Amino acid sequence: MTRFRISEAAGLLGVSSDTVRRWVDAGRLTAERDEHGHRRVNGGDLAAFARAQVEAPGDGGRSSARNRFRGIVTEVLRDAVMAQVEIAAGPFRVVSLMSRQAADELGLEVGVVAVAVIKSTNVVVEIPGREHVPGS
Repeated sequence: MTRFRISEAAGLLGVSSDTVRRWVDAGRLTAERDEHGHRRVNGGDLAAFARAQVEAPGDGGRSSARNRFRGIVTEVLRDAVMAQVEIAAGPFRVVSLMSRQAADELGLEVGVVAVAVIKSTNVVVEIPGREHVPGS
């Protein structure tokens, strides 16, 4: 099983290393010491912790979309018909194209907290540092 350094776990969770250390110290997240005395988080434990941190839809509504990224609107570009809205959700950048009318009705402006709800029929999964496998 993969084991992560505190800094790696923090990067994957979108928080600081100090936050992860506090969670470990409080017993919310399990970490073991390696042969050098450094704390390492088991990949399975980190995945379970991350899953438990996922927020449910805030409006109490029902939706088949499962990918939700809460963040802050960092840019809104409008023309006569369309709008491009950019959201910073932790370390992730999400860009949405929508009608200008929808952006106006939602009140989307820089600095507003928004949730990008994504439902896709095609999601590409990559593993950093590994080459593309032909035919996949």
